[in-house]
Amino acid sequence: MNTKVRAWVIFLWVVAAAVLVGLAQSGQSLPPWWVLVGLASIAALAERQGVLVTRNIETSVSFLPTVFTAVAFGPLAAAVVSGVASATDLRPPHGRWFVYTPARALTGAAAGWIAAMFVSGHHAGFGVILLASLAAAIANLLLDGAFNIVTLVLRGSASPLVFVGNVGPLLALSLPLYVPLVALLVYGYEAYSIGVVATFLLPTLALQRLVHLYQEQRDAVAGLAAVNQQLERANLSFASALVATLDARDRYTAGHSAAVAVYSRDIAKRMGLSEDDQRLVHVCGLVHDIGKIGLPPGLLEKAGALTLEERRQMEQHPVIGERILSKVEDYADIARIVRHHHERVDGLGYPDNLRTGQIPLLSRIIAVADAYNAMTSDRPYRDAMPSRVARLRLAQAVESQFDTSVVAAFEAVLAGASETYRSGQREDFSLEAKHAAQMALRVATA
Repeated sequence: MNTKVRAWVIFLWVVAAAVLVGLAQSGQSLPPWWVLVGLASIAALAERQGVLVTRNIETSVSFLPTVFTAVAFGPLAAAVVSGVASATDLRPPHGRWFVYTPARALTGAAAGWIAAMFVSGHHAGFGVILLASLAAAIANLLLDGAFNIVTLVLRGSASPLVFVGNVGPLLALSLPLYVPLVALLVYGYEAYSIGVVATFLLPTLALQRLVHLYQEQRDAVAGLAAVNQQLERANLSFASALVATLDARDRYTAGHSAAVAVYSRDIAKRMGLSEDDQRLVHVCGLVHDIGKIGLPPGLLEKAGALTLEERRQMEQHPVIGERILSKVEDYADIARIVRHHHERVDGLGYPDNLRTGQIPLLSRIIAVADAYNAMTSDRPYRDAMPSRVARLRLAQAVESQFDTSVVAAFEAVLAGASETYRSGQREDFSLEAKHAAQMALRVATA
């Protein structure tokens, strides 16, 4: 609490003490102790089942027993019930205890004073009781809102407009919902007994408890979603850092993984795969060649054709990639997809000679994107092919090297794309590569 809030707390406690003393000296009476304790307990239970509207604003149905007490027993009883209910709420943050305890006592007293103008402590008809309940509820809610607004402003945690915007609709709903119930409770108490009050108040508290549990579940789901998003960002950042490490070694393939990742994601989207699969194939595309880090020096940079032994070494990069990625927590699926991105549908691929149905679909997607970008990029041993030639090569290799449905989906993507996209030079490819380099720098300097 800052200095202003401390001064505000002192003011509230002084005013609340003066009001209670004044009510006691004016001859205000209290109901039997067991009734007072019962109402205070119900109000305290309601207070603990409050529902968060925002991080700093909470609402509850504790005003229900408070307004009932105000109409049925007067301002002193309402002040005691409301004040005790708040005083027994010791949940953190503890600073609110110092504010809410005197503030709730004052709102209860004000509600009782307003109600007394209508009922005056003697039996009244239901219409009069309804008006008294409405007036007491309005007084309670307005004064409680005023106390909250002043506190929020002094703390600097929210503006009055934010409070009114968030709580106002709830208060507008609570008046027509709860005021008739309060009037019925008061009328039932005067016509029958206090047992009528418990009969109706306890189910109301049970309903509030259900709302409270629903909010806890909703918050838990929202928290889980936030954690999942954070993990996805961490996975993508880690994958980008790995790719930047590879790109730094092989300048001829720099940016290749970023292009394959974008192509793979767009193919998956065109094929109607889920957003989870689109994100997964995007990450897999980024790291599909990470196993090349483990290849012998000079092999990636060799300008001429590879020897048979060198080709066998090159064909080990999916296995090396799987070995690297399998060491990373939650990368098991990614490692499996990376291992098989050089398999062929006719079973002549590597490293496991899998056929169509055995090859993961995302691996088949990466195979097409990888081959296309390799053909349309400059290499030490040849110049880049035009897009139309690379697309023809893909079409000629369906049902032997590539999955027909994947090639058809990619062709549909390329047909409606710009030439910069087809050549792997579109801005988002370079941004992807730049992001990877930034991630690598952060990892290196962490």
